[in-house]
Amino acid sequence: MKALLVPEFGNAEVLRFGEIADPVINSHDILVKVKATALNHLDIFVREGISGLKLEMPHILGSDISGEIIEIGSKVESDFKERQRVVIDPGLSCGRCEFCIMGERSLCKKFGIIGEHVRGGNAELFSVSEHNVISIPDEADVDFVQAAAVPLTFMTAWRMVRTQAGVKPSDTVLIIGIGGGVALAALQIAKLSGAKVIVTSSSDQKLKQAYNLGADVAVNSETHPDYHREVYHLTHKRGVDVVIDSVGRATWDRSLMSLRKGGQLVTCGATSGPLAETNINRIFWNQLQIKGSTMASRSEVRNVLKLVWEGKLRPVVDEVFSLSEGIQAHKRLEAGKQFGKIVMKV
Repeated sequence: MKALLVPEFGNAEVLRFGEIADPVINSHDILVKVKATALNHLDIFVREGISGLKLEMPHILGSDISGEIIEIGSKVESDFKERQRVVIDPGLSCGRCEFCIMGERSLCKKFGIIGEHVRGGNAELFSVSEHNVISIPDEADVDFVQAAAVPLTFMTAWRMVRTQAGVKPSDTVLIIGIGGGVALAALQIAKLSGAKVIVTSSSDQKLKQAYNLGADVAVNSETHPDYHREVYHLTHKRGVDVVIDSVGRATWDRSLMSLRKGGQLVTCGATSGPLAETNINRIFWNQLQIKGSTMASRSEVRNVLKLVWEGKLRPVVDEVFSLSEGIQAHKRLEAGKQFGKIVMKV
């Protein structure tokens, strides 16, 4: 099969589009003909070797996968059919530990992500356990490109906004760095929850697009580098109830200063770097809550996908490349100019 290969760690130029052996389908697996696969910052971190994982080379990236079933393992118990449209849940866990039994698989000590810990979907074919396959309803007005733009970002945002922060209609939510997949999903989920949403970006164009998705207030972080002061003013010297921040070091302190007393900061990543200085006095005096959030449980995945299939949440696609244009796609993501997901057709 053809695949976008990572023969060694490095910049986007190490990527190679070429041939590799077809995946083996085990008895409990489903073989999917991949139609589209979307990029995440995770792909960059893995490609560069930042995660420190010892991977079998060549590695294949790709956590977000859509396609159709072409073969079903002999012991698959789920009611799947050939040619059925599906997306892949990228979370992997043991299924037996205390956390998996509790339904909190992302706390599993063996938790992994397709495309990071094992080969992913940047290929023509992908074989995966039946437990990771989710059907796209026939009535869902979602094509393969849109479907590929959904799983990782929407499941992550759902857990952050609904499970960890428990956002409700009376809340004001600040989303840092609007434009990426998680931030855009969080914006839609927060609005669906009835909250008021403030977004930041250094791009006026992205802020304008965020208004079209329902943002109530947009703050340019370039013209207002101390945007926490603007947030303080906008909230009548109160601060916001919740901050959604996946940027990390570059925004961490200002995110904390944007919170009201007793407010919550929820983080799922650190695209600008993981090491940030923190004023501990501010945390205990204002009784702030800092919550980490990783991926989602199986039930959370299905809850958010149901809303996507019903059209209540919509994936935003920035640009579409072919799989053979993987280098250009990665460079587009690294440039940080995207508004929405970058997707590669297969």
